[in-house]
Amino acid sequence: MAITPNDAFVAGQVLSSTECNNFPRGVMALATSSTNYTLTTSDAIATGMTLNFTAEANRNYKITYIESGVNTPSVASGSTTLRIRQSTSLGALGAQLGIGYIQTPSATLIIGSVICQAIVTYTAGIQYIIGSAITSSTTGTPLLYRAAGAYSLLMVEDIGTA
Repeated sequence: MAITPNDAFVAGQVLSSTECNNFPRGVMALATSSTNYTLTTSDAIATGMTLNFTAEANRNYKITYIESGVNTPSVASGSTTLRIRQSTSLGALGAQLGIGYIQTPSATLIIGSVICQAIVTYTAGIQYIIGSAITSSTTGTPLLYRAAGAYSLLMVEDIGTA
């Protein structure tokens, strides 16, 4: 994907609308949650991790899903998986865009953080983005630990023209 950067400015030059349209536009949508989410062995929408935004054609969007406190199952080789999904509505899981994963090396609960990202170019229109989570086992009550200072985040950023 060829991108034409805005890097040839000279003093006195007029800034064109084409050059302005190359600039990133920043955060387009944001969802956060400080409510704990108990993981299950079925892939499901994590509490608070849904958003929608209106995309423009031929623009790149960076989608980021962060869980700062992931308690894994307390079984050997237990795992927790987070996914960024593209959906047709805020209540459906949809297609996977990105994935993040944490695994327990032994039969001991570990606490870690997971970040997953995806870069996507859309056609124009409303896009529905979902953050989902699943665990391999419920032994030890694995959860997404969230609090005021350790919240989850699902964010879409416009990063420029495609």
